[in-house]
Amino acid sequence: MSASPELSRQRSMHEIDPSPVEDTPQEQRDSYFPQKDEGHQSKAGTIFGRDARALPWYLMKIQRYSSYAFTVFAAMHISNTALIPLVKQSVPASEPYLLLTRPYYQSALAEPIVVAAPLIAHIGAGLALRLYRRHTDLQMYGAESRLDKRKIAWPNISGTSKLGYAFLPLLAGHVFINRVLPLEVHGSSSSINLSYVSHAFAKHPAISFFGFASLIIIGVSHTTWGMAKWLRLAPTQTAGVGREGQLRKKRRWWLINVTAAAISALWLAGGIGVIGRGGEASGWVGREYEELYRAIPVVGKWM
Repeated sequence: MSASPELSRQRSMHEIDPSPVEDTPQEQRDSYFPQKDEGHQSKAGTIFGRDARALPWYLMKIQRYSSYAFTVFAAMHISNTALIPLVKQSVPASEPYLLLTRPYYQSALAEPIVVAAPLIAHIGAGLALRLYRRHTDLQMYGAESRLDKRKIAWPNISGTSKLGYAFLPLLAGHVFINRVLPLEVHGSSSSINLSYVSHAFAKHPAISFFGFASLIIIGVSHTTWGMAKWLRLAPTQTAGVGREGQLRKKRRWWLINVTAAAISALWLAGGIGVIGRGGEASGWVGREYEELYRAIPVVGKWM
């Protein structure tokens, strides 16, 4: 017995998830649809014995493991600038712990390995991956002239990548103010400690609060979402279809954002709640800090 017209209409209007092929990045689609001449590719089209199309695989591995390395530094940094101040409730009492652990990531040997190299590798791999996908799209659509290329949109930027791009200038400013500027002005950054931060909050609260809060919130959000992706916990990596799949994605979305908010709140509690209320430095130390603040490009003339 055939189904009623009403039942047929309901079935035809039933919402289904999109095909995974449509949402798969171009460089991964070949695993679904192998090329006919795949067995006749020349050795010139290989990289380290793998197909040249595997380049994104290498770039994503670089991004992944460089983020793990940088997280080691971030863990030490949050301990010095948030957890220990929260426990000690005092800037002077927290200073010895900063000085004790700083050689592990600021020495001439450790800083390039623990901080600089992973950061450069992570950013470089991300940019290279985006350019590769752009190049692949142009080849797929046969764009040769400049006009044709302008008609083809760039690959979409994920929310995690947008957070990363927003975090980059904030991180660069943080490095410049705390590492580069003291070396240029005083020839050393040995005087840069928690008092340097507390003095900035005491003398210039508005810009200090905005800069510090933006750095922490955006940086932690980018890191948390990135780690969720590496651990295959992102909403787009959940299994299930229909309503059940949507609920799983929503729960993952909330879990990641609540985690990022909790870490940010913890860091801000120690950074602003304790260090930010530590007061200004006195004497020649305070004058040196003011000299550094005034040397900051653009905003320094108002400080």
